[in-house]
Amino acid sequence: MTYCAKLRRGLLSATMFTGAALATQASAQDANSAEPSTELPAVSAADYGDAIIVTGTRRATTIMDTPINISAMSAEAINQQRIDDVRDLAAFTPGMTIADTGPRSTGTIVLRGLRASDTDSFGSDSDTALGVYLGEVPLYFDFKLLDLERVETLLGPQGTLYGLGTLAGAIRYIPQRPDVTNIEGEAHARVHAKDHSDSLGYQVDGVINLPIVTDHIAFRSATGYYFDPGFIDYTLLLQNPGVSLPQPDGPDSISDAGYAANLYRQEDLNFERTFTTRNQLLIQTTEDLKAIFTYAFQKTNTDGTQSNSAGVLGAGKYEYGARYIEPVSRRAHLASMEINANIADIVDLVSTTAYTNVRTQARGDVTDLLLDLDYDYELFPAFSGWNESVAEREQVNQEVRLVSRHGGPFRWVLGGFYNEQKLQRDYAEHVPNHPWVEFGTTPNPEELEYVSYTTSKVTEKAIFGEGSYQITPEWQFTAGARYFKYSSEIAGAATLPLLGQPLSPYDLPVNGGKDTQDGWVWKFNTSYNFSRDVMVYATYSKGYRIGGPNTVAPCQNPLPPGQNICALPDELQFGPDSTKNIELGVRTQLFDDMLSFNFNVFRINWEGIQVASATVNGAAGITVNGGAARSKGFETSFEFAPIPEVAIQGTYSYTDAYLTEDVPGILTIRETPGDYSNRFVQLDALAGDRLPGSAKNSGSLGVTYTTPMWDGDVSANWTATYRGSVVTRLGWDRAYGDKLPGYVLNRATLTYDTDVYSFSLFVNNIFDKYAISTVDNDRSRIGVNDGVAVRFYRQTVISPRTFGLEGRYKF
Repeated sequence: MTYCAKLRRGLLSATMFTGAALATQASAQDANSAEPSTELPAVSAADYGDAIIVTGTRRATTIMDTPINISAMSAEAINQQRIDDVRDLAAFTPGMTIADTGPRSTGTIVLRGLRASDTDSFGSDSDTALGVYLGEVPLYFDFKLLDLERVETLLGPQGTLYGLGTLAGAIRYIPQRPDVTNIEGEAHARVHAKDHSDSLGYQVDGVINLPIVTDHIAFRSATGYYFDPGFIDYTLLLQNPGVSLPQPDGPDSISDAGYAANLYRQEDLNFERTFTTRNQLLIQTTEDLKAIFTYAFQKTNTDGTQSNSAGVLGAGKYEYGARYIEPVSRRAHLASMEINANIADIVDLVSTTAYTNVRTQARGDVTDLLLDLDYDYELFPAFSGWNESVAEREQVNQEVRLVSRHGGPFRWVLGGFYNEQKLQRDYAEHVPNHPWVEFGTTPNPEELEYVSYTTSKVTEKAIFGEGSYQITPEWQFTAGARYFKYSSEIAGAATLPLLGQPLSPYDLPVNGGKDTQDGWVWKFNTSYNFSRDVMVYATYSKGYRIGGPNTVAPCQNPLPPGQNICALPDELQFGPDSTKNIELGVRTQLFDDMLSFNFNVFRINWEGIQVASATVNGAAGITVNGGAARSKGFETSFEFAPIPEVAIQGTYSYTDAYLTEDVPGILTIRETPGDYSNRFVQLDALAGDRLPGSAKNSGSLGVTYTTPMWDGDVSANWTATYRGSVVTRLGWDRAYGDKLPGYVLNRATLTYDTDVYSFSLFVNNIFDKYAISTVDNDRSRIGVNDGVAVRFYRQTVISPRTFGLEGRYKF
């Protein structure tokens, strides 16, 4: 391959996040199917410089051919930009904001502003607003982006094409599949340093592909280990909880003597240690009948949050004031079977059966939460508390899809979906050496304050499909529908051993509730090719997200006297929400493919919003439905290659997301910030309030230069990414939230690449920009509570400057 061809392929691949592609073909027909006479002549991707083929519409098409809002990032782009997991995607995907909350969780993904809950520093390990797929398997876990062919992102509801509801869109990880003819492999290593950290990070991974029976059976394995050094120091850890004083010299400062007698520090606790492996066995009789068996496993450990304490007791920008180390261990098992069959050249059958098990164990400082309950815990000067939780989610799903391949002007997709998700959550709070432990009627050796458990089960069934008709060679029309039905049930109990109640909630009567909902969604889409270089498209679709159980233990009936932390019957479940989305877009290839340009505008009406709230008893976090909102804006991307050696690529998106009606009593604040003599008050969210968690403006701009050298090419890339301001809660200016400033990050890579090996020097966040990506709680929760400096409020910070080198070897 000549250097110009490699340049074209590498740059286009590296900028597939722009949604650009070099192939232009009016048909959305599978490239291997017979073309009806009413369509434009078939054009293969090879005619246009190895353009990426995407399958987001459930057919193999180029992006230029795909009449919906889709972008794709190729393997070359993933490697060049060092995109390790989903948290790194947002900077290169228009319309997406991801709050990188560190390795404690997957992070919070927001597409087109569709989020109404406050931001937080913990992120999420599950989200039903979007569908995330590994191959054909639905999941929500940040598996490392190792040995992938590409990542596809579809914006807007996709419920007529996918088993999951995809209220806001879908992200698809498309893995490299086993090759039944060639032995091949790859080894990769990376070493890097991080400012404000004392350790070197490293990554080692490899891929091996082994044909077992040529043309029929092959095995492929991708395995890696990641160590990313932390940069957050925990500076106020207790030497002996319940004995050591958390603030030995009062709420304003700490003397050297007080520190030495009571506290200690540990550095770089937000490190990440991840082991990941994905193994595939392909068995095929011919290309028309194949089965792929997959087993994937990943485990991540860390000891701290990626946050600071906003200056409490002198904590710095990269220091957090928790009284305890806050470890998290997350692991996931995935086993699946995918069957692909061509039935008489009439229809393709795709059947996916999968089992997923995700387990998360976490500990954290809960002192401020307990103090906030106003039960006089502060009367014990050495008071502190910590919590532990174990959540295990089991998911079984089956999806069957039929895709027409009979040719002709009419094409169709028909599918069925079944998903069963079970969740078990155990939670406990401990108060070390607290004298009130003696109040209990039974021994309390674990010094338990509050203990709860919940078990829940959500079962969803759906039938979905769509059909497309090629009205003329240039004009197609698509219509689709989906019927869904789900049931949700929850059971559990809670106890307060500190007040003499049983030590285990499993010894209490079980309470719970059930709910069932169903509904329809639909989609209409059309596109018109003015030429092979210009296509316009329009979509009007409805999206939905199922409801489900809140993971707060149900209240006993009647309520026992005294303190209660539980969910009343009307707080056990939350209902579905829905969107109506209208979108217009254009894709172009201009000046003999020198310039590709894509632009779309959208408007989304969101009803029955799922939003975070709190229980009446104990103010435990739950989700409720309320209000309506609108999101509108535009997304654009371009790629420009003025000369063969240079490519310039960029994206920009504008998202204006806000409430369209008032939501009564949804905002809980202290009436006077920092005045803990007052209880909480509830404020209304108002029409016009900006939705939290997403940037109104975001974009990227990159330049790549490539030239031949010796037996390969040298390429240099500089990319700048911009994330605009983000508000942290509804009514942020009234409810003591934050408007986080926007920021620009710069990264650069210098690479020498041959067909066999490559070496790269890289640096991320070149100018060591300090920025806050999200916060936990609001500013009414800071100050002094009965003489205790509160550490409720925390600010999650972005990763500082990181630089290193890496190498790859292929065989």
